[in-house]
Order: sequence, then C-alpha cells, then structure tokens
Amino acid sequence: MNDLFFKSIEKLGSIDNTLLFSISIIPYAIFLFYLYKIKSVNIFVKTGFSLTVLFVLITILVSIFTLNYYDKTLVEVDFLHGFAESFLTLSDFVILFGFIKLLNSLEVKNS
Repeated sequence: MNDLFFKSIEKLGSIDNTLLFSISIIPYAIFLFYLYKIKSVNIFVKTGFSLTVLFVLITILVSIFTLNYYDKTLVEVDFLHGFAESFLTLSDFVILFGFIKLLNSLEVKNS
C-alpha cells in the first residue's frame, strides 16, 4: 500500500503543472466577476481578492528576473521571494480588513 502511494506521489510530482497553473486564472476570474456583482460585499474585500492577481503577476515577473539575473529559481533568492510574497500578505490584510468592516456593519444593524 505504501509503495503504491509513494509511486503515485512520484508520478504526480513529475507532471508539468504549467498548463494547470495558467488555466487556473479562468475560475478565479469568474469568482472575481461574481464577487463584484454582490452589493453586500464591501470594496475592501473585492480589492483584496483582486490584489491576489497582482501577487501572481509580481511573482511571475520576479521569477523571470531571478532566472535571468541570478540563474536560480525564486525560492532560492530569499529577499526577492520575500518581496514577492509580501504582495500576498498585503492582499490578505486587505481581505481581512474588509471582512472585519463587514462583520462590524452587521453587528450594528442587528443591535
């Protein structure tokens, strides 16, 4: 059983996931489209989820830079990896701030 599991993991690890990664923008774009149609969700939540696309763009650009300039992957250049990940942190904080504001407005209306 364990041997089958590890062989399956090795097989999955050998598959090139570039196509899957690039196609994944389609369901996320659909998610953003319908998110912006919901009137009860505030602009901070919508902006935060949109900033995630900026994180992906920055990560791709910085990855290309590290491959060309350092001849390494992004994960191997710590300060640039941290710089790229900071955009994800920024989007997470904006989403969190939006949900906190949304919850506070619901508490006021129910009081």
